[in-house]
Amino acid sequence: MKGWRTRIGFLVPPGNPTLEPEMAELTPPGVSLHFTRMHAEGPAGTHAGQEERNKSQVASIPACVRLLAMVRPSVIALAHTATSYTLGSAREAKLVAEMETLGGCRFVTAFGSVLAALKHLGVGRIAYATPYSAEMTARGTRHLEQCGITVVNSGHLADVRNIYEENSERAYLIARQVDRPEAEAIFLSGVGMPTLDALEVLEQDTGKPAISAASAMMWHALRTAGVQHQFSGYGRLLAG
Repeated sequence: MKGWRTRIGFLVPPGNPTLEPEMAELTPPGVSLHFTRMHAEGPAGTHAGQEERNKSQVASIPACVRLLAMVRPSVIALAHTATSYTLGSAREAKLVAEMETLGGCRFVTAFGSVLAALKHLGVGRIAYATPYSAEMTARGTRHLEQCGITVVNSGHLADVRNIYEENSERAYLIARQVDRPEAEAIFLSGVGMPTLDALEVLEQDTGKPAISAASAMMWHALRTAGVQHQFSGYGRLLAG
């Protein structure tokens, strides 16, 4: 690891094949990424059983943090947005505090990163798009609004067999479908759905910021680690 000044760790759901290559696109010089998989039972990426998988993943987080702590990262990120919808704000805050003590470093969540990104952009009214079920999308909407974000419209992709089989074209499609003139920004939830290639095009076509859980998480992790880097081609959040 010679030459790597900053190490960032990620806790990844067991079936997610998307996160590593997307995060690799957003890795500045001098930063190394380290991944470990959380534990979950049952099929990966399906709508059925998502709540149960979320709960089992939460139970495995301490062991994963202990593993990542061995490489002494500056920050560890929980790379699963819907886990926060299951936990709620109070339990998430408790988890973050406990994992920072356990790992000896900063600990952030994908959803917490989205809140930080929206605050940075000065945004309070969003269009919200997901690859989730209608039930999980509604839960995400409620959680966003409980955190002070106004969701002017929300929607989810139709005919999803497996979240991890989706692509950036479908991400763009659902984002355009949920957008409304009164929305100040577009938020694409779900780090398992490729989104990075859709963000710049969305911003060009709508004239408003577009963020995803993946882009916000990497932006927040880098800033938390003290790394300032400007990216091009991924929207204004990562360009600033």
